[in-house]
Amino acid sequence: MFVYYLDLAFRSLRRNTMLTALMVLAIAVGIGASMTTLTVTHLLSGDPLPGRSQHIFYPQVDPDPKRTDDKEPYDKLDYQSAVDLWSAHRADRQAIVVDSRLKLSDPASGAPPIMAMMLSTTADFFPMFDVPFQYGAGWSAQDDASRARVAVISADLNQKLFAGANSVGRTLRLRNSDVRIVGVLKPWRPSPQFYMVAGGRFANGDTADYYSKTEDVITPFFTGLDINDGSFWQFTCWSLPARTGHLQDAPCVWLGLWVQLDNAAKVAGYRRFVADYAAQQKSLGRFTHAGNARMRSLMEWLDFNGVVPSDVRLQTWLSFAFLTICLFNTVGLLLAKFLRRSGEIGVRRALGASRAAVFAQCMVESAVIGLIGGLFGLLLTLLGLWLVRQQPVAYADLARLDVPMFLLTFALAVGTSVLAGVLPALRACRVAPAWQLKTL
Repeated sequence: MFVYYLDLAFRSLRRNTMLTALMVLAIAVGIGASMTTLTVTHLLSGDPLPGRSQHIFYPQVDPDPKRTDDKEPYDKLDYQSAVDLWSAHRADRQAIVVDSRLKLSDPASGAPPIMAMMLSTTADFFPMFDVPFQYGAGWSAQDDASRARVAVISADLNQKLFAGANSVGRTLRLRNSDVRIVGVLKPWRPSPQFYMVAGGRFANGDTADYYSKTEDVITPFFTGLDINDGSFWQFTCWSLPARTGHLQDAPCVWLGLWVQLDNAAKVAGYRRFVADYAAQQKSLGRFTHAGNARMRSLMEWLDFNGVVPSDVRLQTWLSFAFLTICLFNTVGLLLAKFLRRSGEIGVRRALGASRAAVFAQCMVESAVIGLIGGLFGLLLTLLGLWLVRQQPVAYADLARLDVPMFLLTFALAVGTSVLAGVLPALRACRVAPAWQLKTL
């Protein structure tokens, strides 16, 4: 029967092409608008480490002695707190992270230096975040301790400087220091770039562009401090540093710390460890807010920092409101279409077709309209995402349609049209056969 209903649906759609085109257009425009904004929201709020994010945590303490309240601690850590927590090795893995801008060049080529982003971190960064390598690997914990002059570079930088060849073992000049390349990443674009989220990841400002892509070069944390000392950004300072450019002893927070804890017992134990550390620092007179410590999971941290911009959320709600309007328009068009066929439906009922059969026929026709609308809606979605990628926003290059959102486009289109067809189908299947036969 389904094939028969499908044949009837196509016959009906061809019978009145203008009305069919209006219904398809209403669904396509609604789907295109809603799926464009929903895709952007999905990409910005998705889990950047599926299957691993529940084991990744971001500890915080409050080192500001001038704080007189129990508000949230700063999003970053001061140097002493970050190094103390990292050096304790109380987690399965732990990584300090901080980025900065610097000049780099390939000394062998003689080409002029370029400005690039450098991430300074520790050896556990790569296995903790499952960072993929094209060539080589990361450095060791011994390299962290010895401040080894080594580096890992991005696929983009490797392509730019070495034409994509295996550059492991080559020398790279960072500022005025030479480092040896030990690894080259595969193209890696976490969505969002979670490990540097702090203070509102996609907030407007000059620094937003710095976070739009993976850093060009990654060095051991202490090596990065030696090479680029004085060029790191201070997230917040509560008084003037005693020495300009020396953040190790400055009254500032500027470092992030991530830890991996593989079970609930370790999570509870590390929470106690952070609380005990804050209490110890208070007893030493360095902290005034020992109880103002936090430790959020990766997804909790992203939600806390609002990685989905408020304008994107607003656009999503507005687009679904527009889809609702399109839905009501489709209801009216389907109602007009089905009731104009009352004579045909009356004959079918007189020949023995049940109300359920008439209802099923109408619903199949609604689904076909939705499927066609979904095809055109997909094209409008791709156009909408292309327009988003042209915008001067930090997340623009993330706006691409993945497989789940591709499937959701058609599911939403068919679901919307079927929902729109319920009321018209119910009205159509209640047509009185005798009354319609009298009017023929």
